[in-house]
Amino acid sequence: MSDSALPSPAPKGGVLNDAKILWQMAFHRGSGSTHAERLNDFYANQAEGYDAYRRRLLHGREEMMTSVAGLAPEGGIWVDLGAGTGENAEHVAASGKLPSLSQLYLVDLCTPLLEIGQKRIADRGWTNVTTVEGDATQWVPPEGTADVVTFSYSLTMIPDWFAAVEHAYEILKPGGLIGVADFYVSRKYPAEGRRRHGWLTRTVWHDFFAIDNVFLSPDHLPFLTERFDTVSLKEDFGSLPVVPVLKAPYYVFMGRKGG
Repeated sequence: MSDSALPSPAPKGGVLNDAKILWQMAFHRGSGSTHAERLNDFYANQAEGYDAYRRRLLHGREEMMTSVAGLAPEGGIWVDLGAGTGENAEHVAASGKLPSLSQLYLVDLCTPLLEIGQKRIADRGWTNVTTVEGDATQWVPPEGTADVVTFSYSLTMIPDWFAAVEHAYEILKPGGLIGVADFYVSRKYPAEGRRRHGWLTRTVWHDFFAIDNVFLSPDHLPFLTERFDTVSLKEDFGSLPVVPVLKAPYYVFMGRKGG
């Protein structure tokens, strides 16, 4: 049986899991003197239920990963920055691209989430997928460069996301591919052809997510489209677990490094 035909591990879901995750998000927001310490503290008690809850929250993630996989070169080096539990690797595998990659690195600062990723790799028997405890603004693959870099709902959680995008640009080969999916809010006066959010959307969603140190930015798309040649861009709204009547703004961006 091919790797892409294998079923994904069953998520630990259900009402009780949702309640636990929501409790942790509302009343245990992570403490510590460094970003890594805050991440470890925040996710320590919700790592096992992380995927089941966020599969219904992180819209466009699978779409982005499979689209990028379709353009990734044979034998390529792929770096997923802010990879969490490594579920993104499941989407790469489902696309059929994973066996042809030289290496897929799952990079994150959060130890509890990376431990889930390590178990996932062992369960699936992947030999070209590696978890790395590293900083998205500094970590460089052993090969020195990458063919693909992705950020899946991680830019909003990286304090210096400008530096993370710049670092992605630096490690990408000329013509290399970047893929990003994340929450965002538009600028008050966005560029022509871009979605414009009203004051309520720009204010409420920014403040709502900031409670858990997830910072929606009006500058993601302007910076990404300035730094990279746009391959595709989607701006949309997605529902939230438990309260599906509410829809949060998100985007899916693919671009290439010029050169």
